[in-house]
Amino acid sequence: MAASFKWVLQLHRDVPKAARFYSQGLDFTVNVCTLRWAELESGPLKLALMQASSDHVVEKGYSSLLSFTVADINSTVTKLMALGAELDGPIKHELHGKVAAMRYLDGHMDSAAQSH
Repeated sequence: MAASFKWVLQLHRDVPKAARFYSQGLDFTVNVCTLRWAELESGPLKLALMQASSDHVVEKGYSSLLSFTVADINSTVTKLMALGAELDGPIKHELHGKVAAMRYLDGHMDSAAQSH
């Protein structure tokens, strides 16, 4: 039997805060959320959040990079910034659409794209 994909895992200092961020900022459904573990989903994507065992792990950037396609990049960026995210450079206008690199919650780097 071949291996099957289960989830993307991110380490966070504050798991409930991270779950709220993805739920309110990107409309993920929260299936489980405790102080140390959360499971969220958006369509076929499953995201697991786990409490970092030390600040060193989070500070060094040992994490995943997530990329999302959104309907309206400007409103999504505004919503994420209100939840504590920062733009990592300007919104870029690429051939395939607009792209925004965001940094937030324990230094995680994610990108959002809006297709033409």
